Amino acid sequence: MNTLTATSLNDIVFEHRNRAYGAYLLRQLYKPTLTRALGMGVGVFLLAVSAPTLYAHFADRSNAVVMTEVTLTKVKMVEPVEKTKPFEPEKIKLPTVKTVRSVVFEVRPDDEVKAEELPPTVDELANAQPDQQTQEGTGEETAIIAPPEETVAPTKTEKAVDMAPREEEIFTTTEQQPEFPGGMEGLNSYLNKNLRYPQSAVRANMSGKVFVSFVVNTDGNLTDMQILRGIGFGCDEEALRVIRQMPRWKPGKQSGRAVRVRFNLPVAFTLE
Repeated sequence: MNTLTATSLNDIVFEHRNRAYGAYLLRQLYKPTLTRALGMGVGVFLLAVSAPTLYAHFADRSNAVVMTEVTLTKVKMVEPVEKTKPFEPEKIKLPTVKTVRSVVFEVRPDDEVKAEELPPTVDELANAQPDQQTQEGTGEETAIIAPPEETVAPTKTEKAVDMAPREEEIFTTTEQQPEFPGGMEGLNSYLNKNLRYPQSAVRANMSGKVFVSFVVNTDGNLTDMQILRGIGFGCDEEALRVIRQMPRWKPGKQSGRAVRVRFNLPVAFTLE
């Protein structure tokens, strides 16, 4: 197969066509133009890379700084500033006490006892104190004086604060419940004897139970009476009247101690 050149290929492509239109000319100039552009690009790149080297080689060295050796001939030495010594408190020499050497003695044979190891005499201890070594005192004695007693300024007068007496806890159930004298039979007998049927309830043919709540105190008295549920027509008032007139109960007990207990009592009103 024969290889076709660019010129012959362009001639074949544009054969019997209008070559003055522009495409034919562009195809003919493409390869030379590409070659020149590539050469110029490579030249510019090489110039940019070698520019610093060329500048350093051909630059003017007349203004270059030259380091010269300097020798010091006359130097004035400045003494360093003396550092301030830290403050030290003045040492106070305390008076010393005259002492006589007195050590712990060991039992030895007579030939091993040295003269300097003999115990001090009574005369030596008259004006000196025993110590580990002998020294001459200054003769000054330091007296230990007790500091004066500080007078404490009187503080505010303490006053007892009156506090309200603590109310005892009211129990609802206890180990031993409160009891009417004579038990339940005595309570039923008391109600049958003292309870009166109100006339308004009789006329209205009203019957039922009135539930009354009260507190049995530690002495057996009844307090804080109130109606929990009533039926009206004077029955509620009659039930309260009868309970207020009750004698003292036996108080309830918890852990063997009398306590306050709230008791609920139903009072029945029945027409015969």
